[in-house]
Amino acid sequence: MSDNDVLIEIHRDQMYNLLQRNEREDGRAFDEHREISIETGILERAEGSALVKLGDSMVAVGVKMQPGEPFPDTPDSGVIITNAELIPLASPTFESGPPGEEAVELARVVDRGVRESKAIDLKKLCLVEGEKVWLVFIDIHILDHDGNLLDAASLGAIAALLTTTIPNKHYGIAEEDEPLPVVDIPVAVTMVEFEGNILVDPTYIEETVASTRLTVISNKDGALSGMQKIGGGPLKPELLAKAVKMGIDRGKEIRKKYLEPLVHTS
Repeated sequence: MSDNDVLIEIHRDQMYNLLQRNEREDGRAFDEHREISIETGILERAEGSALVKLGDSMVAVGVKMQPGEPFPDTPDSGVIITNAELIPLASPTFESGPPGEEAVELARVVDRGVRESKAIDLKKLCLVEGEKVWLVFIDIHILDHDGNLLDAASLGAIAALLTTTIPNKHYGIAEEDEPLPVVDIPVAVTMVEFEGNILVDPTYIEETVASTRLTVISNKDGALSGMQKIGGGPLKPELLAKAVKMGIDRGKEIRKKYLEPLVHTS
């Protein structure tokens, strides 16, 4: 057994003992997020940007836009392209080089959350049908990793999009710039299951110890717009229902407190 395996077993025992007393290592309730802070407008050269701190996890997101060709199957719609970079200084588990599986998966889930909730009215980003549309690049940079990067990255992406201005003047498209047409505000809430308990916003240790991780994405109407499960076997129906409700409820609170105030700001 490696040193890392020994540490995981120690943390697993500690976590089990705490949960028997309805406690978590950092004192939070099972359905409670760590402290959240969102700062927008952090990158001067981006059309929109945000810095999100979720506990000790920190993520920066920048949005850039430029005209380009549409996808052949959606000739009248803009294009979203999402990338993620896991900076080695953020965690000893991150390595330099091309994006690894974790970075690709993170970008994919954030991208899907934006698309499936129809957060952006992509048809309004069409310039010449079949020839030219706006390309929206969402670039995610992980700066510190203490668990639940997905929620932090998703919050950062939506906050950056909400404060994005379309650079019409720069590209000679129109005389005035305008806000990106964001029409929904999806929120991702990630949980882990451990010994029959659902824990919201897991820390790095909680993620490492728990076998199952579930992300619930809901839209502004409180409807489920996506789910992502990683690891473990199937969740019992009652646990899954509990997790979905918890994710939607927490999503409503986060949306109202942190994201809705950003609408139409730049």
